[in-house]
Amino acid sequence: MNPKILVIPGSNRSGSFNVSLAAAVSVELARQGADVTRISLIDYPLPIVDEDLKAASGIPENAMKLGRLIAAQDGVFLCCPEYNSSIPPLLKNMIDWVSLISKDGDRPFRPWAGRFVALGSASDGKLSGIRGLYHVRSVMMNVGTQVISEQCSLGGASKGFDEDGRIRDERTQSMLEKTCAALISHCVLMNRR
Repeated sequence: MNPKILVIPGSNRSGSFNVSLAAAVSVELARQGADVTRISLIDYPLPIVDEDLKAASGIPENAMKLGRLIAAQDGVFLCCPEYNSSIPPLLKNMIDWVSLISKDGDRPFRPWAGRFVALGSASDGKLSGIRGLYHVRSVMMNVGTQVISEQCSLGGASKGFDEDGRIRDERTQSMLEKTCAALISHCVLMNRR
């Protein structure tokens, strides 16, 4: 059975490099045999995490929808912009809301628990957004996922994709292929247990 992998770009910006990276990731994962779903967080608007709001109204419906979608996957590939060397607020807010889910109806429910996660970043800078991935990795491990060691970062992203959306730099494309292969391998092994 092909592993199910969700691809999430952590940006809604028009022309986002990480949306382009998410598209390249999706193509590569599918090429390697994964059953891929790619979403945009713009389709799941969420208020800023607020414990008073949670106490008064519960978990927002869009967070529950995301939680159910994440829980239905074997793995998740996050394409992460870097804001001030850290996680962008859009991505962090989504991660936090989903991490606050403890039940779905009457049953216990922890969407992040046990998911394998791969990380990638794209930036126009020379450091390719890699500084922010350290923070994303730490947060994702804290919410119960297993973050794989392989990752992919693309620098010079404004000129980094060809007309077909493929990464131009061969070394970075190879890094993407290896990261996708590792994520699929982890998911397949988990399914065999």
